[in-house]
Amino acid sequence: MNPDMRRVAILLMITSSVVISFSGLIVRLLEALPLIMNFYRALFLTCAVTVLLFLRYRRAAIVRVVGVGWPGIFAGAMLAGAAITFLQSMTHTTVANTLFVLAGIPFVTSGLAWMFLKERPNRATMVAMVVAFIGILIMIGEGFTVGSVYGNVMALLTTVFFSIYAVILRANRQTDMWPAILISTVIIMLTVAVMQRGELTISRHDLFLCMIWGGLMSGFTSASFIVASRHIVAAELTIFMLLEFALGPVWVWLFVNEIPSHWTLAGGALVILAVLGRSLLEFRSNHAASAP
Repeated sequence: MNPDMRRVAILLMITSSVVISFSGLIVRLLEALPLIMNFYRALFLTCAVTVLLFLRYRRAAIVRVVGVGWPGIFAGAMLAGAAITFLQSMTHTTVANTLFVLAGIPFVTSGLAWMFLKERPNRATMVAMVVAFIGILIMIGEGFTVGSVYGNVMALLTTVFFSIYAVILRANRQTDMWPAILISTVIIMLTVAVMQRGELTISRHDLFLCMIWGGLMSGFTSASFIVASRHIVAAELTIFMLLEFALGPVWVWLFVNEIPSHWTLAGGALVILAVLGRSLLEFRSNHAASAP
């Protein structure tokens, strides 16, 4: 495994997690219904991925999409399932409940990768995962409740779907899995269109925000996740996602004055330290290994 490419992959995951952490702020600024948000985010993500595929492969783009095969279709279905169930969870239970369950993604991914790919996370990664999980627990504080059973089940399904998606990408790292994103967005748009019975009205303001969210933020994050999956193990892929949970409340606080609790700030700081500490340790070990 190329140490330089590992460093690039880790930096990509950190950067993309910071970028996508602004999603919560965008959701706060949007006035459209949650399902409508998801439809137009998926629409602009489709446009972004399509343009990138044609820029990269030109006439061979369609061949690449077809060539992704069943692994790509399955991965796209899992990603679509994660997006849809996440939205259902957020609208049927508390944010704390959803956050608590999603914090288990690195652990579920690690377990699946260990079972099916024989990828065992090293000690440093396991320590970082545990410390970050403690940070998530602190962020939640006393906010976790029994809540809606339906909402909690949806959050659990989100965790399972996304963990399977991460493992599929890792297992097929020699295959270009970009078309899997297209498959996921098509599934999302069809599902929302059926559920909304074709009622997809949205304001220009919300349409612009969805373009930023789907076309730029989600496009960059999805691409980074696929590229990074070729160079770092599945458990490391998902641990960096916890940065999104830690930074999301900060942006809402700074831009719309939704003040987070002291528990949220303290827990978020612990998550950030865990992820950055793991990254710095990786860079130091690679530097020591390459030194004469």
